[in-house]
Amino acid sequence: MSIRRGEDLALAHRLADAADAITLSRYQAIDLSVTTKPDNTPVTDADKSAEDAIRALLHAHRPDDGIVGEEFGQEGVDKDRYWVIDPIDGTKNFLRGVPTWATLIGLIERSADGSEKVIVGVVSAPALFRRWYAYEGGGAHVIVNDGIPQRITVSEVAKIEDASISHSDFLGWGERLQPFRTLMDKAWRTRAHGDFWSHMLVAEGAVDIAVEPTLALWDMAALDIIVREAGGRFTNVDGVDGPHGGNGLSTNMALHDYVVASLKIER
Repeated sequence: MSIRRGEDLALAHRLADAADAITLSRYQAIDLSVTTKPDNTPVTDADKSAEDAIRALLHAHRPDDGIVGEEFGQEGVDKDRYWVIDPIDGTKNFLRGVPTWATLIGLIERSADGSEKVIVGVVSAPALFRRWYAYEGGGAHVIVNDGIPQRITVSEVAKIEDASISHSDFLGWGERLQPFRTLMDKAWRTRAHGDFWSHMLVAEGAVDIAVEPTLALWDMAALDIIVREAGGRFTNVDGVDGPHGGNGLSTNMALHDYVVASLKIER
C-alpha cells in the first residue's frame, strides 16, 4: 500500500470511529429527534451530528479535499479528490431499532481525463458489530466484533438457478418491476436484506446479486470499491460502471451481464 493510500484508509477509519460513537449513543434513544426532509425521507439528530463530526475531521485533516454529504450538501467537488458521506444509511431502520444501518464513507479521485474512481471505502455497521473496508489494489476486508480483519471475496455461482438475490423492496422500479420479478422467479433464493447490507453480502460471497432501483452517490460510493476489490462488479442497472448511475447493481461478476440483460427495457 502506498503511503498516501494508507493515510487515506486510516483517516476513513477515524471518520467511521467518530460517527460510530455518535450513532451508537443515539441508537434506540428515547429522545431521538426525527424530522422529515423535503424528499419525504426521515432524518434524525444522529444523522446530522455524525455528518458534522466527519466534516470537522475532514476540514482539519484534508482541507484541500472536497466533500459530498447526504445531509449538508457538497463543497469542493471540482477538486481532484472528494469524500462522499452517508452518515446513516438505513435511517428508517435506525429510528425503528432495526440494527441494519451503517455509516458509508468513500473517497473519489478524478483523473486527468476527467474520469472518476472510488479509491477508498469504509462501511461501518456498529449495531451489527461489523465494518467492511477496501482501498484500490488492496482487496476487501471485514472486521467482526473488533476482531482481526478478514479478506472477503465474492462467490463463484455462475447460474441464475443457483443464485441468491437481495434487494430492498419493490418501490421505485417502474417499468423494470416485472422484469425484476421474472429474474427473482428464476433465482434459487431471494431476500430483502436491503440497503448497504445486500451489497456487503455480495462482497462476502453470501449473496450473488444485489440491486436497488433508486440510489444517490452517497449510498453507493463506499459500496462500489468494496464490491470491486472483493472480485465483483458494481454498476447501475444499465451496466455502467461506478456509483454515479442513479441506481446500484452489484454481483459476483459471473452473473453481471445476465442480470443487466434481464432488467433491460426495450424502447
